[in-house]
Amino acid sequence: MSLTSEELLAQERRLQFTRFGNDVAIELGLHLLDAAREQGLPIAISVQRNGHRLFHAALPGTAPDNDRWLERKARVVDLFGHSSFYVGTTFREKGTTFEAQPHLDPALYAAHGGVFPVILRGTGPVGTVGVSGLPQAEDHEFVVTQLESFLNSRAAQ
Repeated sequence: MSLTSEELLAQERRLQFTRFGNDVAIELGLHLLDAAREQGLPIAISVQRNGHRLFHAALPGTAPDNDRWLERKARVVDLFGHSSFYVGTTFREKGTTFEAQPHLDPALYAAHGGVFPVILRGTGPVGTVGVSGLPQAEDHEFVVTQLESFLNSRAAQ
């Protein structure tokens, strides 16, 4: 998957919530967990609101390192307000890398795909949803696909 920064921004404009509390966060986490189990994916899942982890799961095949990746990618989303994949992509489009930037410690920040902002329509980013365990483009694609499915199912309710 080779998406441009514009295509990634379009995902963010499309995948927004009208409300996002603890119950919605847990439902979202369970939605991702069910999909990951169905697909047999070795991923860790995290859903946060304003830095508060509201859902976490780690499927077989994951390790504590996946949790560290989730934290590093979530910090990027919290700082920039965009998906971790978008942030990394914008640097690559400029002919450089996120890691080449001297002001952010790569031990704390990772602009690799897999964490997406939870965007509240009319408000902006209020949290993160993410996975770790697959190659970064696949992590990102899984989150986007499941977010779209989750939001579409809620709209039908």
